[in-house]
Amino acid sequence: MALLVNAWNGFHEVFDRYADKRSTNWFLMGSPFYTAAICLTYVYIVKVLGPRIMENRKPFSLRNTLIVYNLFQVLFSCWLFYECLMGGWWGEYSLRCQPVDYTDSPTATRMVHASWWYYISKFTEFFDTFFFILRKKFNNVSTLHVIHHGIMPFSVWFGVKFTPGGHSTFFGLLNTFVHIVMYTYYLLAAFGPSIQKYLWWKKYITVLQMAQFVAIMVHAFQLLFIDCNYPRAFVWWIGMHAVMFWFLFKEFYDQSYRKPKELAKAKAEAAKVAAAAAAAAAANGGDHKTTNGSLKNGAANGATGKQRAADYYINGDLASDVHYRHAANGGANGKATANGSA
Repeated sequence: MALLVNAWNGFHEVFDRYADKRSTNWFLMGSPFYTAAICLTYVYIVKVLGPRIMENRKPFSLRNTLIVYNLFQVLFSCWLFYECLMGGWWGEYSLRCQPVDYTDSPTATRMVHASWWYYISKFTEFFDTFFFILRKKFNNVSTLHVIHHGIMPFSVWFGVKFTPGGHSTFFGLLNTFVHIVMYTYYLLAAFGPSIQKYLWWKKYITVLQMAQFVAIMVHAFQLLFIDCNYPRAFVWWIGMHAVMFWFLFKEFYDQSYRKPKELAKAKAEAAKVAAAAAAAAAANGGDHKTTNGSLKNGAANGATGKQRAADYYINGDLASDVHYRHAANGGANGKATANGSA
């Protein structure tokens, strides 16, 4: 027990020695374990407790709640973006090398406050997932979604604790801008089908998110080749977060947009082959004077053509095979239900 106490005291001694004195005594900034506990509780709620509670309940609509929430997030993100600009990025900070200003100057102090509020905003974003659970949209609570929301408060905590300003705040500047666009989309979508039909640009939000991570990677890793008075540990911390999230969002983009498009293309090709085979079968079956002209042979040829079309579809798009079989099973089950009701 004495060893644990000594380790705990030594841990906090190191933190207190290198922490920014301006933010070290602010709410939740005393220790990273408070933030870690909140993040782990969030993961437990959205992956275990929430789905269990909603399992036998009807989904909530929450339309008005979503409109108010997303409007709040748009306004909050706009304010954070403005504060990041006024805290240094509007004319004072350098994109090439920007050390942290640890003085009590008005601009530096403004950026410290903006950094802390950005940290708090990561907790408000937990409600994105809570609303998915209450609406029973469990498919939206993906691994990417949970990792992204669950890790961000913990990651930002270190920035506010040790470097609340300077080079790393470029991450917050870009991220708040992306969130302005993203929550504007969610706000419009919350108004229902009359607006949703105009929201064709959803997938480009993911593209924008991927672009921000590329920009953050380049901006962070350039300090590995430049002599700049900025902690190398935070260069790696920010840069590797950007790399991880880029790959996660890339996988999400492929699953959500590229593979469905490839699936639709394969189905269209299969339909063309099936139509051509059916037409050939009809032509052969219609001529009673030809050697193979019986209707029975024509039907058999048509069936063979359709089977080949199905084989082409399945083998031609192995990545979509699972989706194809699920769709086929769903259709078969639907017919069985209809027949049973009749």
